Amino acid sequence: MSVDVLAAPRSMAWLAGANPLAKLGAGMVITVALLLSVDWVSATVALALEVLLLPLAGLSAAMLLRRGWPILLAAGVGGYGTALLAPKTGELLLALGPVSFTSGSVEAGAAIAVRGLAIALPGIIVLASTDPTDLADALAQKLRLPHRFVLGALAAMRLVGLLVAEWQTLGMARRARGVGGEPGFFSGVKAGAGQAMALLVQAIRRASRLAVTMEAKGFGAGRRTWARESRYSGRDLGVLAGGVAIVAVAVGAAVVLGSWNPVFG
Repeated sequence: MSVDVLAAPRSMAWLAGANPLAKLGAGMVITVALLLSVDWVSATVALALEVLLLPLAGLSAAMLLRRGWPILLAAGVGGYGTALLAPKTGELLLALGPVSFTSGSVEAGAAIAVRGLAIALPGIIVLASTDPTDLADALAQKLRLPHRFVLGALAAMRLVGLLVAEWQTLGMARRARGVGGEPGFFSGVKAGAGQAMALLVQAIRRASRLAVTMEAKGFGAGRRTWARESRYSGRDLGVLAGGVAIVAVAVGAAVVLGSWNPVFG
């Protein structure tokens, strides 16, 4: 079965040829800048520029909407909660008993929702354009991280897609046995919890077998050699410059429009 946006086979996408650490650095620059402000202009501009980068990662807006809907849902829930609890300033837009929304609270909710998407999207782009083995090579060769940590992270990334497929298989198997087919919200929650527990047991068993296998084969023992050397290139400078440019344009737009609202201001 196909894997979601975390799948990253080696492709011809432009970003796939960049060093994983350069992509992580650019994503970190964008994330830190977005965390320093709560205005909606900088978040909207950053999100729009990030969407323009999707083709460079081999993604399309349709793929993002189809596969990244949990992130969209989480952003919507966060924005709604913020609008519900934010100070009620500005013009009253809607009042339903104790629940009310004003222009100020809606603006705050929209800012949080868009900012959440703008923070999450660089991570999706990085994961979708990065082969896990290339990332492990970069972490071990360039950052000199411990081999056990790097190999554990590599195994985890490789198994994410398998867990997605197993979740779907468990769901079909339970439905074939007549489990979890009862109508109603609470029945669905109960069935989902049971399926999640089964998946957790499967994941623990698989991780235990993988750890024993890797230990038996000598992973992390002695001096390692590398089949491929992790290198930096001019493309990596372009990736870092792109991250800085997104931050500069987003913050500059917010400052020019007078909406820049730093967290510690």
